[in-house]
Formats: sequence, C-alpha cells, structure tokens
Amino acid sequence: MSDADERESLRDAAGPAVSEYKRILAKVLDNRPSGTRQRLAAALGKNRSFVSQIANPSYATPIPAQHLDVIFEICLFPAAERRAFLECYGRAHPGRLERTRHRKDHRLRPVMVYVPDLEDDAKNQALDRLLADIASRIGKLSES
Repeated sequence: MSDADERESLRDAAGPAVSEYKRILAKVLDNRPSGTRQRLAAALGKNRSFVSQIANPSYATPIPAQHLDVIFEICLFPAAERRAFLECYGRAHPGRLERTRHRKDHRLRPVMVYVPDLEDDAKNQALDRLLADIASRIGKLSES
C-alpha cells in the first residue's frame, strides 16, 4: 500500500469520529452569543470561514490540535462537552493529543488593544490576523 493510500484509508476511518467531534463543537457554538465565531476566528488568526469549516460535520477537514485550547477558552466549553469532544478527537486522531499536551496548560486572557481604523476592510482584517499571530507566537514562547 502506498503512503497516499494509507493516508486516505486513515482519513476514511477517522471520518465518523471527526464528524462526531465537529457536531459537539457546532452545538456548543450554536449555544453561544452572536459574535463568538468571529471572536474565535480572530483568536485563531483565521477567517470566519475557517471556523465554519472546522465546525461543520460535513467537512472532513480535521481541527488542528494546537487550536483546541483556544477553542475551549473562547467557546466556554462546558465540562461534559469538553470531555466528549476530547474523547471523539482522541478516537479520530490517535496520539495527536498526547503530542500537543506535553506542555503545561495555559489559560488565555483577553487583552484589548486599540489600533487605528485603516478605513479598508481587507487591511483591517489583515491587521487583526497579524495581531492574533503575534499573540500566538508570544504564547508559544512561554511554552518553551
């Protein structure tokens, strides 16, 4: 079996479990105030469409493990849903959680920063992504 065939086989086997944890995320997001998806996108340094994709059980795209802490923090995951999500995630991606959980758990805290309005939606979004990326990199420095 080629590497590509093996990857496809693993992806197909993980499909139902991926859909299962995405259903849990979608349910949690649906029970949060409006604007949560946008806040999550900003915290991840991604577009809102990325959040829609990772929360849609129809898409096979897995949620990157490094995003889980941010997702749990921004979405205020209830304990039972968090346990169920992690159980499904572990089934879908064996070993991935262990590789990312070797570091200490760090809680996130919001920081409000006022920046100039660049009077251009694309530029404002690029600035928002840049700031989210900088914050993410600072967080990774504290993990080392």
